[in-house]
Amino acid sequence: MSHHHHEQASMHQRQAGHWNAYANASVDVPPSGSGALTGMTFAVKDVFDIKGHTSGAGNPDWLRTHEPASNHAHAVSKLLAAGAHLQGTTITDELMYSINGENAHYGTPINPKAPGRIPGGSSSGSAVAASAGLVDFAIGTDTGGSIRVPSAYCGIYGVRPTHGAVDAEGLVPLAPSFDTIGWMARDAQTLLRVGRVLLDQSVTEGDMTIGNESFKKLLVPTDLWAIPERSSMEVLQSFIPGIESLIGVSLQAVVAAPEGLGEWAGAFRTLQGLEIWRSHREWIARERPVFGPGIAERFVWASTLREEHAIKALLIQERARERIAALLGKDGVLMMPTVPAAAPLLGQSGEEVERVRKRTFELCCVAGLSGLPQVTIPIMGKDGLPIGLSFMAGRNQDARLLAWVANQADDIIHSIGERAN
Repeated sequence: MSHHHHEQASMHQRQAGHWNAYANASVDVPPSGSGALTGMTFAVKDVFDIKGHTSGAGNPDWLRTHEPASNHAHAVSKLLAAGAHLQGTTITDELMYSINGENAHYGTPINPKAPGRIPGGSSSGSAVAASAGLVDFAIGTDTGGSIRVPSAYCGIYGVRPTHGAVDAEGLVPLAPSFDTIGWMARDAQTLLRVGRVLLDQSVTEGDMTIGNESFKKLLVPTDLWAIPERSSMEVLQSFIPGIESLIGVSLQAVVAAPEGLGEWAGAFRTLQGLEIWRSHREWIARERPVFGPGIAERFVWASTLREEHAIKALLIQERARERIAALLGKDGVLMMPTVPAAAPLLGQSGEEVERVRKRTFELCCVAGLSGLPQVTIPIMGKDGLPIGLSFMAGRNQDARLLAWVANQADDIIHSIGERAN
């Protein structure tokens, strides 16, 4: 390692220490090729295979009972081949089973835009590394909301892609039918650049995607807009007319979930819980791992689920998929709040946490059940704390959605935001 590079690396580690974003700040993998991401640095959630390194999935017992990876995860290889430099693995909530970002074993990464508040999980360290400027972009996973929630809380851009649009090979599973690999950055152009590298060619080369960025219809689901706290809702609603004029057609007020969002979120939790227990029960029985508060209880709950619980939940999921696909069609984009409010304060327990978690799940379960792409854009709330505005599009419209956000929607949102302040 050259002297200059060594200085850079140690400086990166010194800065990194302040934010507690890293599981291992010294993981350093130079690019394997050059391309669209040459000169950019990234961090990876501690659940991806990195050759010669053991991922810890946020739990010391997981780290202790697993071997170093013999190859890079598919997504990591793609980024390295495109010229990006991997610097550091980031803290995650234990086995990704939380959306708060507080880890009992490794501490909580510090939210750079809202100190004293949770960063959001489970891709907490990745969101903090991107938000604090430690790296150009960061990779995480989103099963129930684990990219979208921390992106919103930490004031950055994030995407949960179409389920299966990014190959999940080399990833510690949570609930494979819902697990997605997502990414976060401080600006929308970076989000798009990373997307063009990570998304499967079939998705980026779809006839609709890059050529015709614009969407023709704007859907505003009244049931999703009823969830956020009032001050958040007022701020986010101020962007609707601008997006409406960008699309050039009047918005359609719709109901996303005729059965009720509580039903949808319940079905999602059940299906996810069944898969989580299937994924990890043998390891849990064999190793008897120690889990922190909240996580331990969720694993116990998942263990009580039975296959018959899935029957009703699968029917609800099927209806949800058909419903959202029909609303969006080929040319629709759905606009919604990402989270109910700014990040909750650190160290809260009990009822308040569950209440926020429940409302957050009601917002997040739509993309989860339908397997559709969702991009969140950072918005500043009235109190100067970040919240997020999200856009969802049809299956495999990821590249189109990212291009539309980066080249059109983001400018409108910025200009309205500047007028408001």
